[in-house]
Amino acid sequence: MNQQNDLNEDLYGVLAQCNDFDQSIFPILINIFKSEKIQDCLQYLSQVNNQWQNKQEILQSENLLQINKEQVLKFGQNSLKKIIYILNKIKDHKFNKQNYSIEEHQEMRQNLIISISNDMNIIELLKFFVHLTAIDERYIQCGSNSLHILVQVKVDLKTLSFKNIKIQNTSLEGANFVKCDLSGSYLDNIIISGMKLNGAKLYNCIWKNLRINELQKLKGHDGNVNQVCFSSDGNSLASSSDDNLIRLWNVKTGNNKSVLKAKSQVKSICFSPKNTTIASCSNDFVYVWNHKTGKSISKLIGHKNKVYSICFSPDGTKLASGSQDASICIWDVKTGKLKVKLNGHKSFIYSVCFSPDGTSLVSGSYDNSIRLWDITTGQQQAKLDGHTGYVYSVCYSPDGKTLASGSYDKSIRLWNVQTGLQKAKLNVHNSVVSSVCFSPDGATIASGSYDSSICLLDAKTKQQKAKLNGHTKGILSVCFSPNSAKLASGSFDDSICIWDAKIGQQKAKLDYHTSYVYSVCFSPDGITLASGSQDYSVRLWNVKTGQLQVKLNGHTSTVSSVCFSPDGTLLVSGSFDNSIRLWDVKTSQQKAQLNGHNNGILSVCFSLDGTTLASGSYDKSIYLWDVKTGQQIVKLDGHTSNIYSVCFSPDGTILASGSQDYSIRLWDVKTGSQKVKLDGHTSYVSSICFSSNGTTLASGGWDNSILLWDVKTRLQKTKLDGHTDYVLSVCFSPDGTKLASGSWDYSIRLWDVKKEQQIAKLDGHLHNVSSVCFSPDGTILASCSWDSSIRLWDITAQQQNLLQGFPYEDLLPKIQQKLFNNNVHSHSAISYFSILQISQNQIFEAKGTIIYEGEFINYEGFNLRQLFKSKGSLIVERSIEQNKIDIIKIV
Repeated sequence: MNQQNDLNEDLYGVLAQCNDFDQSIFPILINIFKSEKIQDCLQYLSQVNNQWQNKQEILQSENLLQINKEQVLKFGQNSLKKIIYILNKIKDHKFNKQNYSIEEHQEMRQNLIISISNDMNIIELLKFFVHLTAIDERYIQCGSNSLHILVQVKVDLKTLSFKNIKIQNTSLEGANFVKCDLSGSYLDNIIISGMKLNGAKLYNCIWKNLRINELQKLKGHDGNVNQVCFSSDGNSLASSSDDNLIRLWNVKTGNNKSVLKAKSQVKSICFSPKNTTIASCSNDFVYVWNHKTGKSISKLIGHKNKVYSICFSPDGTKLASGSQDASICIWDVKTGKLKVKLNGHKSFIYSVCFSPDGTSLVSGSYDNSIRLWDITTGQQQAKLDGHTGYVYSVCYSPDGKTLASGSYDKSIRLWNVQTGLQKAKLNVHNSVVSSVCFSPDGATIASGSYDSSICLLDAKTKQQKAKLNGHTKGILSVCFSPNSAKLASGSFDDSICIWDAKIGQQKAKLDYHTSYVYSVCFSPDGITLASGSQDYSVRLWNVKTGQLQVKLNGHTSTVSSVCFSPDGTLLVSGSFDNSIRLWDVKTSQQKAQLNGHNNGILSVCFSLDGTTLASGSYDKSIYLWDVKTGQQIVKLDGHTSNIYSVCFSPDGTILASGSQDYSIRLWDVKTGSQKVKLDGHTSYVSSICFSSNGTTLASGGWDNSILLWDVKTRLQKTKLDGHTDYVLSVCFSPDGTKLASGSWDYSIRLWDVKKEQQIAKLDGHLHNVSSVCFSPDGTILASCSWDSSIRLWDITAQQQNLLQGFPYEDLLPKIQQKLFNNNVHSHSAISYFSILQISQNQIFEAKGTIIYEGEFINYEGFNLRQLFKSKGSLIVERSIEQNKIDIIKIV
């Protein structure tokens, strides 16, 4: 009975006992345990407590080193008793017995998170439990749950040491371990999706039974991957592409097994149920191939235009094909003869799918309709109307009772097959839904979209289970493996991703932006980051943890630009709703709304003294405003098109503006007159920025270039080329030595201003980078993107820092030489990585991670080293060759 009471005792009540003493006791105790090589911490502390009759007795104790005696005495016997009490209670509590990250404990977990989110003593106690797993194995589950809670609360864990910790049976999804030392750690049965390990040290780690949603990315096609399909045994994956190739892949290894060459773009592919043949379509023909030999068996002729979709019947005797000629053909697979042609659609057939019993066929069309057909009679059974755009994909549920469809109208719809009525409309994507697929167990619906994301939906509740991001362009096809454990996807980015479909447990968090992020700006103290988005909101974030501090609502359209006042008390936001709003940062209340522009605002900027505000608009004008009164001071006319960017010079005397009319103009702030017009760009000028000393102006344009101008002479100093698409944002570092640029090519580039050359290329965003901004101390760069995310980048890390503390320091020169030889741009490839990602979509990151020996195995026995390597990790191996043990391999 007592043990049961301990299991059920209020967890928060136990943890709150630590609020009576100094939290600095926790790291001291861990150091004592390590130095004394303690394995039973409770017994050890109890012995110390029993000896605590007086100070002299403790000092004479043989159980403590001299330095540890003094530290224990510093905190007193009462604190020691409280620690013993907590350890006793936790030892028998269900927090130390069960996995608190699973759905069963969701309500309790959320209540705990709310209770402790601002309680630093309890947060330090949870860290203590994590470190305790390296010392006392009786507290492994407690420490594992503690680490999960710390991740959920978004405690700043970056750069911490977690050497030798033992973590099991929990989720560390989204954990930010950037620059952490996890050497010697043991992880078992852990979800690591979205984990950030950039710059971390993973020496001699044993990680097994790992679960991660992105298993591997298959590269080989040189064109859009139009469709992916698993074989019925799940061992092979077929892919078809606009590069005229069909590729067969080994699912376990990710290796390309064979290539089948077609004469034109291959739009669709399908395995026969027994895996003996593969069907494909190119132009107006359907081909059947021998799976084993890769040779063509037959060519089916009957369509008058391109064939977009094919599907085998469940028994493998029939093959259906849908075409641009608005017809569907049913073929006899054995003879290759046309059995029946189904006519009724008024335009292209994009998708065909047999019912599980093989008696019916469903088709989706460019005419916005879905039709059900009787295979035996060739008659139309039903016409399902509801989509307001082309129907790109249709799929039966395994029981044949429900039909899923994806459309150009961005929706997924579920239909009752028997009645033909719509059961549900699901809006989870912000672009075309190109592919839908039921899992074979019927529990999940996967959808792929042109917004580059894949959604996993609970088929029963219709709720989103997970959102998978990894592709850099739109999704064209999704397909489950026969056991429902994996999901394959093909994309416009020419790649195939294979995902773990079983761990999509957490729903997208609603405290992130839900659409394109247009602008980011640091507060003057560097503690807060502001962002503006297409979701109409302005949000303030904690720079250390990425925790949302406040959401400012008021705008009724896209927030295109945000800027802090120099003293940090005000935030200004400009919006496509034609308004400018001033916000009190301390109270989060709107102070003023400035109206005057008759079209959307594209850029806002405070003068350095904070008294004046400039705004640029789609209405081709620039306004200067008095910040104190909110009154318009002057209107600056001269540009002949949209004003994309405005920026004050550091001394406040000049305002620069960049426009869609290809020009940059400098204005006298005092008089409002135009001083000079700078011509050099051959397309829109999207961003401008003064250097901190005011001598140089940088401009970025839609001509893919960055220009540097001498402000005094008004002459172009240099042109920086490197981006392969529009340059959308430029920003000088505070000391003026570096320039950052964000582009439509999805990349960020850092430039050495003096040398006029590129330092680094920062990759990670999945869409165009709309804004970049340096922190006040110049150590961090913030970026935001149309992928709805914000990233913070460490731009100070050096290669040698990543290797600091390597076990065999005598080999460091050889390793560094190897790294240099293996990376032409070693500095940029290794030194820079994102330290924080603010996004709904968690992506596993491991750039600059140093892996030395150890194991990294997922729950199916796959070695994940290749995944780490593909993410930019450096895998170092030491091997013996010719009786020498100084051979270094970077694999």
